[in-house]
Amino acid sequence: MALIALKEVSKIFGFGEATTLALDEVDLAVQKGEFLAIMGPSGCGKTTLMNLIGLLDRPTHGTYLLDGKNSSHLRPNRQAKLRRDRIGFVFQFYNLLPRLNVLENVALPLAYRGMTPVRRLKRASDMLELVGMRDREYFFPKQLSGGQVQRAAIARALINNPSIIIADEPTGNLDSHDSKVVMELLADLHRSGHTILMVTHNPELTRYASRVIYMRDGTVVEDESTSIGAVAKGALQTYLRKRKTTEEDIIAGVSALMKDVPGKAMARTPQRGRKKKAKRGRARKVKDSVER
Repeated sequence: MALIALKEVSKIFGFGEATTLALDEVDLAVQKGEFLAIMGPSGCGKTTLMNLIGLLDRPTHGTYLLDGKNSSHLRPNRQAKLRRDRIGFVFQFYNLLPRLNVLENVALPLAYRGMTPVRRLKRASDMLELVGMRDREYFFPKQLSGGQVQRAAIARALINNPSIIIADEPTGNLDSHDSKVVMELLADLHRSGHTILMVTHNPELTRYASRVIYMRDGTVVEDESTSIGAVAKGALQTYLRKRKTTEEDIIAGVSALMKDVPGKAMARTPQRGRKKKAKRGRARKVKDSVER
């Protein structure tokens, strides 16, 4: 039985002529322990799909089964409890509270479970140790780098020991080094048995996934099983199709060619000489016509 199962799920926003069909009868099954990457152009429904799976929104039509139980139309308080206990969120913009230090931010979800301050701060400190941030637990978010803030956000997502981690563009605001650190943390969570669902535009990040789905216009158009460590074929093909040669690429290519093939530079010398001779010839003609 699939951990997550969507059956003909649709999501409609707006009314009348302003209606927008964000998801169009999506069927999707995710097994426990999978690392699923979700790709597609902006506006194709990726984030809407994640919001429905994460119980942040409800489908307009269709059925959402979480661990075999219909979660489509639960009461808000029941949805909130299920979301708190089963799902951890990692967002592109971190969503840490600026007035709380890192330790307090990570411990915050435990406050809604009624845990005592001492116990929740101890558990938060242990989570920060797991992501290599224990030495920054009394820092405020503005005092940290983007990668450090995202690691703190991952620690917060793990504080309730969820079985599902939803990461929406987790490296979108990070440089290449911090992106690798964050992705290795997610890979460790996957190896420890967590189910990871990640939205991304970066084909390179599909190396960490065991499966990639591609969305367009609110539907799943392709579903690809991949080998961990290799870029998904569909993602690579899409990237190459979108890649356009720019003027800078041409200049860089010519520059590289001139460095690698010295003969090219020498071959141009006679031509420059011919141009100079031609200019001198034209100058003589002008001079002779003036003298006449």
